[in-house]
Amino acid sequence: MKPQTTHRAPVAMFVYNRLDNTQVTMKHLLANTQARETDLYVFSDGGKDEVSWTLVGDVRHYLHETKRMVESTHALHSMTIIERPVNYYLERNIMEGIQYVLERHDTIIVLEDDIMTSSYFLEFMNQAFEQYRDVQKVMHITGFSNLDLRDSQTQQFYFSPHMSGWGWGTWRDRWQQHFRHFESREQALQGLTQADIAAIEYDGVFPCMKNLQKNPIPWDICWELAIYRAKGLCLMPYHTLVKNVGLTIGTHYQSSTWLQYYEYDRWPLFEPLTITRIDSPQEDAEIERKMKEAITHWGIRYTILGKIVRAPLLLWRKLKK
Repeated sequence: MKPQTTHRAPVAMFVYNRLDNTQVTMKHLLANTQARETDLYVFSDGGKDEVSWTLVGDVRHYLHETKRMVESTHALHSMTIIERPVNYYLERNIMEGIQYVLERHDTIIVLEDDIMTSSYFLEFMNQAFEQYRDVQKVMHITGFSNLDLRDSQTQQFYFSPHMSGWGWGTWRDRWQQHFRHFESREQALQGLTQADIAAIEYDGVFPCMKNLQKNPIPWDICWELAIYRAKGLCLMPYHTLVKNVGLTIGTHYQSSTWLQYYEYDRWPLFEPLTITRIDSPQEDAEIERKMKEAITHWGIRYTILGKIVRAPLLLWRKLKK
């Protein structure tokens, strides 16, 4: 199938069994300034058992209700629902969904079912796609930022070799040329040195390589490695345009606000941003210093109660050494 060349990038949304989060994600996507010009593909994964299938059914009922509303009000350019007949699991659902969309379009914006977007998110992403279409070094666009640079950054975006999967996008040529889903840790690390691993993990403060032990290996660490090997960059806004609303309840990512919080779990910036073209974008040492500080220990910061609870564990680890 010949890919379409359209002015607005399509959105691929991946959902499972979390109705509340899906409703929040959809509500804010529909409130985007460019929603009416956007094609939406929703990939609904199947259940694992009777209980999860019931929840999946609730999500699908909501999706079909939303599709009818979209078609009557033209809230989106189009909405397509792809229902998986079995449980694909997150990695397969996302990878096959991305492939499906990129067979039809030159670009893609990816949202999981827990990403609340600013009303200017789509506008930011499409600006970036247009400005950096021919700058092959820029491989990844994201609406998320670990940093808040509004008081220190002269431009309204920055570059980093570190990608984020919370509301992101790429071009068909970058993805098809560079992405590879690894089947083992050894395969993923082939040709990389300890210095390479240290660079990717910010000298160990962001131990993302431990995800290579999972089966299947998460798609995002594979894409991170692809960007690193290609010496690519990721374009990010100087303040986040998305918020993850599923951090405390999720299949893969949970936390307790009583004990800990994410330092960069900020509210989105509800203002338009301006993306300008830089023909030879480069990694910025000061940005990377700030990134390293922000994502230390995955960005987790402990409350007073959390520090008290952790104290015996830290003491035990110290004595063990």
